[in-house]
Amino acid sequence: MKDHVRARWSGAVLVCGKCSKKLGGGFGDKGRTPLAKALRAEPGFGKGRKASVGVVETKCLGICPKKAVMLIDSRRPDVWRIVREGADVEALADELRQS
Repeated sequence: MKDHVRARWSGAVLVCGKCSKKLGGGFGDKGRTPLAKALRAEPGFGKGRKASVGVVETKCLGICPKKAVMLIDSRRPDVWRIVREGADVEALADELRQS
């Protein structure tokens, strides 16, 4: 039996599931798509091990901003981001790719 599995991830983006649930979506064309799902749709992001940056929805991160979602980029763990409802996911993905 294998003791490890390779992944192409250069990092992971952790998205607070509780914040996403409280918004009921908040992103995408109609404002109904959760942030994690919208990020996974961007090129280079995904939840499978073949993505270059993994997007993982977590439990509550402990900081609950109003009308926003908490996000942590594992390549910059010292900076936790607050992503406001309706923010441009494509621009956010570009910023995260440059990290």
